[in-house]
Amino acid sequence: MRRDHWKRVNTKLDPAVDFVEIYRNIVMHEFAWDMNQALSFALFRTYAVPGIGALLDRTGEFAKRTQKRYDDTALLLETPTRLGFEAPESRAAIRRVNQMHRSYDIPDHDFGYVLSTFVVVPKRWVDAYGKRPFTPGELEASVHYYRMLGRHMNIPDIPETYAGFEELMDSYEAEHFAFDPGGKRVADSTLALMVAFRPRVPKRVMEVFSRALMDDALLEALHYRKPSAAVVKTARAGVRLRGKLAGLLPASRKPTRVADLPWVRSYPYGYDVSQLGTFPGGGCPVPHGGAADKAEASADTFIGAGSDGR
Repeated sequence: MRRDHWKRVNTKLDPAVDFVEIYRNIVMHEFAWDMNQALSFALFRTYAVPGIGALLDRTGEFAKRTQKRYDDTALLLETPTRLGFEAPESRAAIRRVNQMHRSYDIPDHDFGYVLSTFVVVPKRWVDAYGKRPFTPGELEASVHYYRMLGRHMNIPDIPETYAGFEELMDSYEAEHFAFDPGGKRVADSTLALMVAFRPRVPKRVMEVFSRALMDDALLEALHYRKPSAAVVKTARAGVRLRGKLAGLLPASRKPTRVADLPWVRSYPYGYDVSQLGTFPGGGCPVPHGGAADKAEASADTFIGAGSDGR
């Protein structure tokens, strides 16, 4: 296949209508490796927000079942991308996400911030390290995709443009990034898992390499030491080189699925989307009232009549 195959395919599609298909082509074909890295770092940034990081720490999931927590999150988020929002499996995945969130009192603004990272961080990653930037249509499709996901989660005041998402993320981080011991523990557990993804590379090398790709604000909020300027320059140059070399290869014909990634290890014999994630027992530890609770009550508004319930 021609190197520009997916760019040509996406250019022929309407980002306001075909946004799921365009986004699928981005995630599973054109920028599969880049998007996996970028979305991982997007989630990692949320640990530097004390309200989010501390809550994740209190669940105990990242300390006890880090691998499963990582795998479940990736699989749940991928399902609507792979199958579209109307597929029964996608409805089940979104239902699971909302059910998990409903167990905690999560404010709307935290949901909005997390959503913004999924739009902004991949764009910035691809600009810096990808084989090419997103086309305007691909970026618009990404915005439409996450606006739709946000509607399924009943998140209010979702930005309508990339600029709006960017302003939301940057302003939120400027106001909320701060050190929290719980958030630090979650970040440490996740980083320890991520550095093990490449078993042939010493973990210490991967750990320093990972920190070299983090910006100063994130490092400061997590109390991570910034690597030397030489290490930062070398690490980032290496990822940029990887992107340039990827641009010389033929387009990917076979889609890259999360379940096929070698570091996703929890389900070697397959999985049931409805059983992914956590099932907090003993009742909710804190009062309800966040966006996920409202999403549970209004699921059919966006998922469609005939949904199998939540």
